[in-house]
Amino acid sequence: MNLPISLTLLRIFFVPIVVVLLLTKGGNLDLWAVLVFLLAAVTDLLDGLLARKRGQITTLGILLDPIADKLLISAAFISLVELRLVPAWMVVIIVGREFAVSGLRTIASAEGYILEPSELGKTKMVFQVVAITVIILEGRRFPALHPLGEVLLWMVVVFAVASAVQYFWNFWKRLDERVYRRPARRVLVMPPEESLPEEKAPEEKDVAAH
Repeated sequence: MNLPISLTLLRIFFVPIVVVLLLTKGGNLDLWAVLVFLLAAVTDLLDGLLARKRGQITTLGILLDPIADKLLISAAFISLVELRLVPAWMVVIIVGREFAVSGLRTIASAEGYILEPSELGKTKMVFQVVAITVIILEGRRFPALHPLGEVLLWMVVVFAVASAVQYFWNFWKRLDERVYRRPARRVLVMPPEESLPEEKAPEEKDVAAH
């Protein structure tokens, strides 16, 4: 197991810790939640950089990295719904988009190619990290950040929908290219049966021989 994949697995390990810290009241647990969440987000940046720098880009890493991202972001947003800090319908759109794109990646993998992360998807991830951080902080300590949190949340929804449309568009385009490049099947046309010469029966062949 290489270092980039280890960082991806570490991000998955951070998911339940973030949830527990967010949903447990008292002390400075909200600040600890922000710290662990940001640390997990940093591993998302580092695993990609290290994979490219070390030449350790693998199929497992390409498939596992977005799964870790989706687990982290989905768990954080669902926890914020439980804390009544974000509207549930927005989180349904955000999390639903993650499931839809994950399913699309699975289908693409079965078709023999991989949907790599797009620029819109990466931008969406940045907005998600910033929005979650701001919302956690404004929920218990800095209410003045509430307008900023709302704006960031709307940006997350917009980029989530836009990136999902882009992924589906690229998927269908790849399928169309595959169909277009597929060689046409050769059809063998047989002559009608009545035009074929009739084979003589064995008795007829013997008579003709005499």
